[in-house]
Amino acid sequence: MRDGQAKLVLLPPAIVLLRAMRQTFIGGGGWAYFRVPSLSPLKAYSRSFDYVEVNSTFYEMPSLQEVEGWRRAVPESFHFSVRAHRSITHACPFDDSEATHSSFLRMLEICRILRADILHLQLPPTAIPDQALARSLSDFLGAHEWRPIQLALETRVEASLASSPQLLEAMQERGIIHSVDPLKGQVPAYYSDTLYARLFGRGYHNLYQPTDDELKSLDDLASGFNRAFLTFHGARMYSDAARLKTYRARGKFPSLTKAVGLDSLREVLAEDTVFPSMKAELSHSQGWKLYEAPGDKRVRVGEALSLLPDGIYSSLDEVLKALGEKGSPS
Repeated sequence: MRDGQAKLVLLPPAIVLLRAMRQTFIGGGGWAYFRVPSLSPLKAYSRSFDYVEVNSTFYEMPSLQEVEGWRRAVPESFHFSVRAHRSITHACPFDDSEATHSSFLRMLEICRILRADILHLQLPPTAIPDQALARSLSDFLGAHEWRPIQLALETRVEASLASSPQLLEAMQERGIIHSVDPLKGQVPAYYSDTLYARLFGRGYHNLYQPTDDELKSLDDLASGFNRAFLTFHGARMYSDAARLKTYRARGKFPSLTKAVGLDSLREVLAEDTVFPSMKAELSHSQGWKLYEAPGDKRVRVGEALSLLPDGIYSSLDEVLKALGEKGSPS
């Protein structure tokens, strides 16, 4: 082998087969904001992604005719997951009323029409994961047959499952996936063969853009499951999902802007920055974004803005001039 020539490493057949069997689905929480001229949003979306979480079903029950139209609009290989209507989980989670059971049956029918893989159930932050909730969940689901659809439950109280062995046991007995947000440092409380991740990140509400390292860590986590559904919900969910898909396909992240350094920062800040603004206001409204730094690196805008002297800035030029005088970013 010549110096500098790459060495071919042959993986054992079992490992090659295991990797081929694993599936990772990457997409966003809905298609309504995916706009392409002359195409419906769902058709346009399905040309870029092979998976979507139907998020609107949490707020409104669509007609079955509308759901059938969604299925017809996408390729046969396209995958859906569905967010369950809030009437099932929010007012009185999994109560034994006829209305709640009816809502659940309607969601199962929607999933079957879409051939959805997952029905996602999200508890409100006020839901206490105690023994009573565990019993309600078990009794409620005991009245239904939902398979082969898989259920994923998202609890929104910090460390709730770790402190609630009854709910944990009820979920495991029913084969329910623990839905988490790895961008917030969350991992499932127990292993199942499927990872269901709803990705918002550590920002305020959905104002967050994951770094390259965060996306790499997410990809590493997903590789430990037979199936992984990675659903981006941030303000730039389509861009974030595309970045991860590109990395998985090419081993390299795409550039976020045409320019680099201060010129890249200009592109990002020019989108929606309001002037005049104080340094703290700029950091709050713009710091969650990423820009292209030298050396093929995506860096958080907040890191650059932290170098600004305190004060009120009347224009973008004034901000960039102050940063240039600090010598960063170059």
